[in-house]
Amino acid sequence: MLPSQARTARRSALTALGALVLAGLPSAAAADPTPAAGTVPSAAQTLGADRPSPHLLAALQRDLGLNSEQASQRLVNEAEAGTLAGRLRNALGDRFAGAWVRGETSKELTVATTDEKDVPAIEAQGATATVVARTLADLGAAKQKLDAAATRVSTLDTPVWYVDVPKNRIMVQATSQAAGSAFVEAAGLEGEDVGIRMTTERPRLLRDITGGDAFYINDSARCSVGFSVTRGEQAGFATAGHCGRPGATTTGYDRTAQGSFLASVFPGKDMAWVATNDQWTPTPDVKAQNGQEVQVTGSAQALVGASVCRSGSTSGWHCGTIEQHDTSVSYAEGRVDGLTRTTVCAEPGDSGGPFVAGAQAQGVTSGGSGDCAGGGTTFFQPVNPILRDLGLTLVTAAAQTTPDQQDDGTQAWTAGRVYEAGTTVTRDGVQYQCLQTHQAQGAWAPAGTPALWQRR
Repeated sequence: MLPSQARTARRSALTALGALVLAGLPSAAAADPTPAAGTVPSAAQTLGADRPSPHLLAALQRDLGLNSEQASQRLVNEAEAGTLAGRLRNALGDRFAGAWVRGETSKELTVATTDEKDVPAIEAQGATATVVARTLADLGAAKQKLDAAATRVSTLDTPVWYVDVPKNRIMVQATSQAAGSAFVEAAGLEGEDVGIRMTTERPRLLRDITGGDAFYINDSARCSVGFSVTRGEQAGFATAGHCGRPGATTTGYDRTAQGSFLASVFPGKDMAWVATNDQWTPTPDVKAQNGQEVQVTGSAQALVGASVCRSGSTSGWHCGTIEQHDTSVSYAEGRVDGLTRTTVCAEPGDSGGPFVAGAQAQGVTSGGSGDCAGGGTTFFQPVNPILRDLGLTLVTAAAQTTPDQQDDGTQAWTAGRVYEAGTTVTRDGVQYQCLQTHQAQGAWAPAGTPALWQRR
């Protein structure tokens, strides 16, 4: 998003599958009883995937080679697959090894498990099952060893490492086999299934000092606005941490006074937020193309393989797919963990701009390699950690309500809190388990959003 300019045959099958009981899994929890027809929205309806902006559809068609019908169907399939994957994740428990979508319209959802006995039950839900050697938790633990090693050794020649969920392995991007092997050895992972991918690409931070429709830091550097947010009564926007330090002043696209950075984290993470003055009104809009906007309705995290689009003040509106979550990147200026890797292109000056999947906020542009003439790889800082760590609330187009009365106890569901997939909460005396990582909206209470919560 650019600065706020003064304000502003599979679909039905997947929908039905999301409400089925996972009866065949040894540790499965039953899904909520199927409500009366028409009383509870589908995942696609909850997440706004059934009513996409025409500008989002146009960009998906251009960048992913789809027609209008395929682009629309892909968004619906991805929304429904995210909910189904969440239910299967909760049922599989510590045997879960990841989930992803693939195909032109994301028609195929694959769920990985470490126990072949789970295969029939996964397939009964309409997903493709695959049996792998390591759980997602095991892969995460292995990546943490690389993260720890990166604090002791140079990663100049091993600038990227991540969990490759579809391949059930850790991947290291290195400038040479020797550099990659040395990093793996330093992490204590020698002899384990760690892939090394040789490349000459070195990710860079996407900032610039050129004019454009953007915001400016201390009247010099330029970045892109991410998402409108609030903290209490204070309005502002989220952006990349490397764009500015706390206290740095900002001016808007029109060079008028805008605000200042109240918090900024970089390296380690790449997140910040700017508090704006009363001349700038927060909106749920993300700038698409030809001066049009896409409206954000929430922050449900998309699966690996899902389509994602990005807006930036240099290169504009471009789309691609999510390749991996939890990626570590070593820029020349420092290392950042927990980024998401995508096939979307970007260029200097696009830093801080928003990534969206359908109508769901995903993150803000951090850095990458390549450009939008020849293509490239771009990493984004996920938005939910920004909201959680900095105490921010995403401004959305979803119906907003006053905060509901909460149940007593530490597990009570609370609007504005970021919930990770698998988290258990209590609401009106009933326990629910989170299906997709998201920030709870006032209109997204568990009982009315089976796309995001499963009754235990």
